[in-house]
Amino acid sequence: MKLASYNIRKAVGRDRRRDPGRVIEVINSLAADVVVLQEADRRLGQRPTALPRRMIEDHTDLIPAPLATNDVSLGWHGNAVLVRRGLAVTGVERFDLPSLEPRGAVAVEIEGRFRVTGAHLALMRRYRHQQLRELHRVLGDQALATVVMGDFNEWSLRNGMEELSRGFHLHAPGASYPTMRPVAHLDRFAFSHDLELTGSGVHATELARIASDHLPVWAEVRTTDAAASTLPSAAGANAARG
Repeated sequence: MKLASYNIRKAVGRDRRRDPGRVIEVINSLAADVVVLQEADRRLGQRPTALPRRMIEDHTDLIPAPLATNDVSLGWHGNAVLVRRGLAVTGVERFDLPSLEPRGAVAVEIEGRFRVTGAHLALMRRYRHQQLRELHRVLGDQALATVVMGDFNEWSLRNGMEELSRGFHLHAPGASYPTMRPVAHLDRFAFSHDLELTGSGVHATELARIASDHLPVWAEVRTTDAAASTLPSAAGANAARG
């Protein structure tokens, strides 16, 4: 399964123009089975989405997971999850995360066998530590293979992620921020121990460098138990229906 994480900055690009169409183009070029978005919704009022649902439906092969609690948002606390058609979303969860400002994380269960969690953590490390402890508490003891991904806002590659490292393998695919000259590995993955990373990278196309201030990151994973069923894939689901 190919996974991607992308902070779309409310579809405002490096040129300060809001252009959801080019964000959609970047998402399509990722060719991922699941895409976790940060800053998918605006911050004020009812938090209307910056990436219209109709545009996603008409121009991608992805479907938004039902995370919004109103009719205008795409996700929750700006976190949204897009799942490729043919993959069944069998459950969703929302988690409040402690912080000075409202923060949350979302989890989407796919085919009853795999869970993707998206988060956008606080700017201050002391609050990130609290948020990581909470994520470990709500995710660490569950049976499903799990990936946590998003904008962790951690600049250090050695420190700052200790709470989550107790139950997950941590991985930073590369420098993804800022797009003009990436130096920070803010966008990362954390994999439960029953998953194996088979490939990863930073999606550094010319369009991606303009569409947001973060570059998307991606990872390919598979189960480590050879006897276990493979991770769900859209191709497999569509073949079964055929």
